[in-house]
Amino acid sequence: MIFGKYGEMILANMEKNYPYRKQELELTGKLEIKIFEREKYILELKEQVEKQIKEKYEAPNTHEITILAKYQQMIDGLVDEVLMKDILQKI
Repeated sequence: MIFGKYGEMILANMEKNYPYRKQELELTGKLEIKIFEREKYILELKEQVEKQIKEKYEAPNTHEITILAKYQQMIDGLVDEVLMKDILQKI
């Protein structure tokens, strides 16, 4: 199974918190489909959330790569915090 960042987080959450649901989806052949569907939803939501956060926290007016990288890390962290409830939701 090859998932992206959020798919891996969803799978890890299912293994930890919903092992019987994961087993049910594996047995019916729907586990990968469900994880890909949830990951797709989260990625679509991520775009919206990231846009809102970038409007709230404007990018620094600089060309220094380290400052811009730190800014992007902050944005990524804030986006992940917002998306966490969707990642941890039972499939």
